[in-house]
Formats: sequence, structure tokens, C-alpha cells
Amino acid sequence: MPLETIELNPAGEPIASIIILHGLGADGADFLSFGDQIDLSSVGPVRYVLPRAPVRPVTINNGYKMRAWYDVLGQQIERREDEAGLRASMRETHALIDRERARGVAASRIVLGGFSQGCAMALLAGLRYPERLAGLVCMSGYLPLAGSTAAERHDANALVPIFMAHGQRDGVIPMDRASASRDALAKLGYSVQWHEYPMEHSVCMEEVQALNAWLVKVLR
Repeated sequence: MPLETIELNPAGEPIASIIILHGLGADGADFLSFGDQIDLSSVGPVRYVLPRAPVRPVTINNGYKMRAWYDVLGQQIERREDEAGLRASMRETHALIDRERARGVAASRIVLGGFSQGCAMALLAGLRYPERLAGLVCMSGYLPLAGSTAAERHDANALVPIFMAHGQRDGVIPMDRASASRDALAKLGYSVQWHEYPMEHSVCMEEVQALNAWLVKVLR
């Protein structure tokens, strides 16, 4: 079944799309405010696509069912990854991009982003997508299946720009996990614009402003 989505459609025909994937236990509605906070009037009409992850049991939360892109098996994320869940959600994310293309938006005008788990999915799916995307937005997350990235990444997105932002006091995904992901991406040759803020596992206004400027740049 295709993912449920919440959409913000512009008055005119969209010339670009921004897909934002939410975090664990959250919902696509969490990013509805982006439509008001981010000014892309200089770009033109932009559609926001805010998908909702499937509801599934999450091991680290005692099997409680919640919206999640993949299971979290333990605190050592990099050592115990739900590869099957990650890859299933990657296929669903690729289908979202395909749908935007079918609706008339070129892949090169599509930005894929996310927060926390959604950030992990944006990196996993974006680097492996077979058509060049406009950019990847990575908020308070990390690079999943890092060991297979070099072998599985697609040449089409070898030069895709990446925006990464993280909180210095993040207790959910520690800063060193995020900075290690940044360094791994840079080592593979990706252009990463890095930002860090004195915040916890969240998004701050300074980050939104920096993201706004970056989006204008990659979508012009």
C-alpha cells in the first residue's frame, strides 16, 4: 500500500517538490509549519509532501506500536540496524519521488529531507535514487547502513548537495554519531553543508533560516 501523505499544494502548478520524513513516533503534520516558515517565493510554486510512516512495534520502546520508518533494536544504532525495515521504507520513499515525477516535477527539482529517523531515510533513499535530486536535508539524524553506502550509492546522486544540522545537546542521536556520518559522507566526496546549534533533539529557528537559504540555492 502506498504511504499516507499530507500535502501543501501551492496556488500555481508546482515547479519543485519538498518531501519531508518525520521522526520516530511523530507524524507528517509536524512539518506543516514549514509551509509558513520557509519562504521560497523566489523559486516559484513548491509542493510540500509530508508522508506518514507505517505503524509498527518498536523494540526499544518495549514493542509499543507507533509510526516508525524502521524498528530500533537497541541503543547501539550502528551495531543493530533493522536492515529489512530500512530497505522496505527506502522503496516506499523512492515511490514517493516517482509519484512526484509522474505529476510533472523533474527529479532535479525534488528535495528529500527528514528529521531523526526521517533523516536516516533521506540519506539511505536519496543516495541510492537513480535520478539526480535537487538536494538532501538531514536534520538531527545519521547515515544508516553506512558500510554499504559506497557500494550501493548511485552515480546519479554522486554530486547531490546535502544540508546537515544537529543539536550539540542531542541526547537521542549524539553529536559524535552525526559528525561521524558527516565525515563518512565527505570522505565519499559529497558536498555537505554542516550546521550545529545549542539545542537538544529538535529544530530551531536559526536552523530553519539556514535551511531556507540553502533551499533557495539548490532550487534556483
